[in-house]
Amino acid sequence: MLTFFGPERPCRRMSRRDVLQVGALGLGGLALPEILRRKASAEPTGAGQGSVDRARGKSVILIWLRGGASHIDSFDMKPAAPAEIRGEFSPIATRVPGIDVCEHLPLTAAMMDRLVILRGIRSNDLGDHTPHYIITGSPDRGRRPAFGSIVSYLRPRHDGLPPYVSLMYKPPGLYDNEAPLYTGPAHRPFVPRADGLANLSLAKGVSLDRLHDRRTLLKHFDGLQREADASGVFAGMDTFTERAVAMVTSPQARDAFDLKQESPDTHARYGKYCENFLMARRLVEAGVPVVTLKVGDWDTHERNFKDMRDQLPQLDRGFHALVSDLYDRGLDKDVTVVLWGEFGRAPRISRGDGRDHWPEAGAAVIAGGGFRTGQTIGETDAQGGRSKGTPYTPANVFASLYRHLGIDPSQTIPDHNRRPMPLLDDRRAVEELAGTA
Repeated sequence: MLTFFGPERPCRRMSRRDVLQVGALGLGGLALPEILRRKASAEPTGAGQGSVDRARGKSVILIWLRGGASHIDSFDMKPAAPAEIRGEFSPIATRVPGIDVCEHLPLTAAMMDRLVILRGIRSNDLGDHTPHYIITGSPDRGRRPAFGSIVSYLRPRHDGLPPYVSLMYKPPGLYDNEAPLYTGPAHRPFVPRADGLANLSLAKGVSLDRLHDRRTLLKHFDGLQREADASGVFAGMDTFTERAVAMVTSPQARDAFDLKQESPDTHARYGKYCENFLMARRLVEAGVPVVTLKVGDWDTHERNFKDMRDQLPQLDRGFHALVSDLYDRGLDKDVTVVLWGEFGRAPRISRGDGRDHWPEAGAAVIAGGGFRTGQTIGETDAQGGRSKGTPYTPANVFASLYRHLGIDPSQTIPDHNRRPMPLLDDRRAVEELAGTA
């Protein structure tokens, strides 16, 4: 029953508790993922004005190799270095003459013409496992919203698809560095979870007509809301309601998250280890602009070579399937994939067969986006410890990704105090990536 008007106090002001009760009743037939219940901020005035194609537009998939995979044992090998540097693996030739990768990456080697290896990339000075730099583009933790939140803020969608999906953690986790900060809670990532995906449908007994009636009921209270909302309690309810209803009523959203629509052969090509890669491909194909995910555990202080020997072939399989699918489906210019860890690994082997944290140099692999592929960018010294030139950082990669999405990386958005905040402190893009997009 409606509770914000009781017989005792028919004219009292509405409270936040009342608002929540009205909201729950207004969409009473809907069961929504937790993330949608938190989306209570309105979208920015004038957002959505840009060059991005509304039908699908450009997208980015960010793949986090959690723990920091060893660049020296994967994409920046040093076969001429002493044994305590070069490690146990051997390089193999790739499709592009002069570029080698680890022997455990044969499928990746075979598609090197579709890839860019960025070597000597410098990460945060902390050298810890916080991936804020490769999520926000800022070396300072908690200073910038997540990349996906900014894209959501500047490029909101109105077709039932979330603008930003995080596959980073198993439910109900949301990594704190994916926080929207001053873009507002409406721009948190959608985090799919087993019950949440089931909730992307109407509750039993609720038809679309009944849903329409409930939305009409909400509109009847609109004038009251505006009159009572002197303190901003209702801010963002329209955004929340419209996005929630759109996701629940959109077959496009439901289909995008439904891996059962993929054949057993496709699942086998990606492998269980990289199942999130398949989900990411479905999401960007449907039109989701930003998808983040993680794969594996690359924190190899000990057993570096055993762990890399186990994980690299699985990564090779899934990454090859993802990139190949994007090309086969004509998405290679629309979708950019970035594969990276929060830092690289120390050149010198220690603790028997391990490598410690190394923020001075790492490697990122980039595919798609219409970028100029089939090349390496940057070079490290003979031990893989430092860049020979001025190193690129994650901020420079994000500057290129913003450009790919049709967003000027030099623009600003207001923080909580309405001060203009730049998207990035370092807005220099990776110029060697410039291609034909």
